[in-house]
Amino acid sequence: MQVARVTEIIASSEKNFDDALKVGVARAYKTLKQVSGAWVKDQKVVIDKNKIVEYRVTLKVTFVLED
Repeated sequence: MQVARVTEIIASSEKNFDDALKVGVARAYKTLKQVSGAWVKDQKVVIDKNKIVEYRVTLKVTFVLED
Protein backbone atom coordinates (compact mmCIF):
# COMPACT_ATOMS: atom_id res chain seq x y z
CA MET A 1 0.00 0.00 0.00
CA GLN A 2 1.26 3.48 -0.86
CA VAL A 3 0.60 6.71 0.95
CA ALA A 4 0.81 10.01 -0.91
CA ARG A 5 1.02 13.60 0.21
CA VAL A 6 -0.07 16.77 -1.56
CA THR A 7 1.82 20.04 -1.24
CA GLU A 8 1.07 23.44 -2.73
CA ILE A 9 3.66 25.48 -4.59
CA ILE A 10 3.57 28.75 -6.52
CA ALA A 11 5.71 29.20 -9.63
CA SER A 12 6.13 32.14 -11.96
CA SER A 13 7.41 33.03 -15.42
CA GLU A 14 7.76 36.18 -17.48
CA LYS A 15 6.83 34.20 -20.64
CA ASN A 16 3.43 32.49 -20.13
CA PHE A 17 1.36 30.15 -17.94
CA ASP A 18 2.74 27.04 -19.64
CA ASP A 19 6.30 28.06 -18.79
CA ALA A 20 5.32 28.83 -15.19
CA LEU A 21 3.81 25.34 -14.95
CA LYS A 22 6.98 23.74 -16.33
CA VAL A 23 9.12 25.74 -13.89
CA GLY A 24 6.97 24.62 -10.95
CA VAL A 25 6.94 20.94 -11.91
CA ALA A 26 10.71 20.93 -12.54
CA ARG A 27 11.38 22.52 -9.15
CA ALA A 28 9.04 20.12 -7.36
CA TYR A 29 10.74 17.15 -9.04
CA LYS A 30 14.15 18.48 -7.97
CA THR A 31 13.11 18.77 -4.31
CA LEU A 32 10.53 16.01 -3.77
CA LYS A 33 10.96 12.29 -4.33
CA GLN A 34 8.46 10.21 -6.28
CA VAL A 35 6.39 13.05 -7.73
CA SER A 36 3.38 11.36 -9.32
CA GLY A 37 1.16 14.22 -10.47
CA ALA A 38 0.15 17.86 -10.23
CA TRP A 39 -2.83 20.01 -10.99
CA VAL A 40 -3.29 23.74 -11.40
CA LYS A 41 -5.28 25.22 -8.55
CA ASP A 42 -5.08 28.84 -9.66
CA GLN A 43 -3.61 31.16 -12.28
CA LYS A 44 -2.81 34.84 -11.85
CA VAL A 45 -1.00 37.59 -13.69
CA VAL A 46 0.96 40.58 -12.44
CA ILE A 47 0.28 43.76 -14.40
CA ASP A 48 2.51 46.82 -14.50
CA LYS A 49 1.76 49.89 -16.62
CA ASN A 50 -1.01 48.13 -18.54
CA LYS A 51 1.27 45.19 -19.45
CA ILE A 52 1.43 41.62 -18.13
CA VAL A 53 4.87 41.28 -16.56
CA GLU A 54 4.53 37.92 -14.78
CA TYR A 55 2.42 34.77 -15.01
CA ARG A 56 1.85 32.78 -11.81
CA VAL A 57 0.42 29.33 -11.20
CA THR A 58 -0.48 27.71 -7.93
CA LEU A 59 0.08 23.95 -8.16
CA LYS A 60 -1.00 21.05 -6.00
CA VAL A 61 1.80 18.49 -6.32
CA THR A 62 1.30 14.85 -5.32
CA PHE A 63 4.23 12.71 -4.23
CA VAL A 64 4.45 9.21 -2.75
CA LEU A 65 5.91 8.89 0.74
CA GLU A 66 8.72 6.44 1.24
CA ASP A 67 8.44 3.57 3.73
